[in-house]
Amino acid sequence: MMRVLVVRPSSLGDVVYALALAADLKRAHPDAAIDWVAEEAFAALPALDADIAQVIPVALRRWRASLLRSATWREFRAFRRATAANHYDAVIDLQEQLKGAVIARIARGRRHGLAAASIREPLATLLHDAHHVVDRDIHFVDKCRVIAASALGYAIEGPPRWNWKPLPPLAAIPDGRYAVLVTATSRASKLWPDDRWRALARHLAGNGVTVLLTFGTPDEAERCRRIADGIDGATLAPRLSLAEAASLLAHADVVAGVDTGLTHLAAALGTATVAIFTETDAALAGVAICGGATRDLGGSGAVPTASEVIDALGELYLVSPRC
Repeated sequence: MMRVLVVRPSSLGDVVYALALAADLKRAHPDAAIDWVAEEAFAALPALDADIAQVIPVALRRWRASLLRSATWREFRAFRRATAANHYDAVIDLQEQLKGAVIARIARGRRHGLAAASIREPLATLLHDAHHVVDRDIHFVDKCRVIAASALGYAIEGPPRWNWKPLPPLAAIPDGRYAVLVTATSRASKLWPDDRWRALARHLAGNGVTVLLTFGTPDEAERCRRIADGIDGATLAPRLSLAEAASLLAHADVVAGVDTGLTHLAAALGTATVAIFTETDAALAGVAICGGATRDLGGSGAVPTASEVIDALGELYLVSPRC
């Protein structure tokens, strides 16, 4: 049986897109076992993929903040044992940074990564055994699929696919049609103006759709309250785990969101999704690659209007209605 370890600890959207290689690999090698190293905050995501055999959580972000604590080193030793427990036919490092290469080096097996001309941190190539040249200017999901196919010697067939485990609907979500608005992102320059979110929420609620706004921090929650203020049928979604958020997105009628992890996850789950880009290039990170029920709007300084997003959501609902 072939056994493969994939190293892509973060970030959420990148883990979503990298997981597409699992379906490719299982089509080429149905008996393959695929393990995955993920940051503890994102470990629930590969665990939702039916093609992943084992998830090995890592806590680099938390460990860096507590290097002098004995508990940190105990956790690191346990992680090292788990990572080195199996011999892998291939260790595929998709992180493109030194930290991913260090993790890959702990594992036992031939280590594959990007060539120096293709990687963000060329120093990482010193820790890899095999190097793969991939065009920098392709979508991240394509990049991950190409590296894995090159490392394991199979051909890529068709568009990206994901094999998610069943996600039951959340009991806390009201019955009937609902839309999820993903308004928050890590960079202020990627935000969409509040007045446009309000126009979108007002339109959806006026058509009998419950509008749920997601948040992660108190500041994000306060912004969501401002957006929903005075709009009947618009409210904050409850605080959810990552697995629960996936279920919320999977059962939504439509999702609109900025360029952030939950928006990409919604598209990969097959939900009708409009991604709103303000500064980043949708060609390299857009959701349209996930299939016909998705749209990318804006990007590279072009900020979509509320009317453009409303029209795109309407088109998607006609293409992919929820019954």
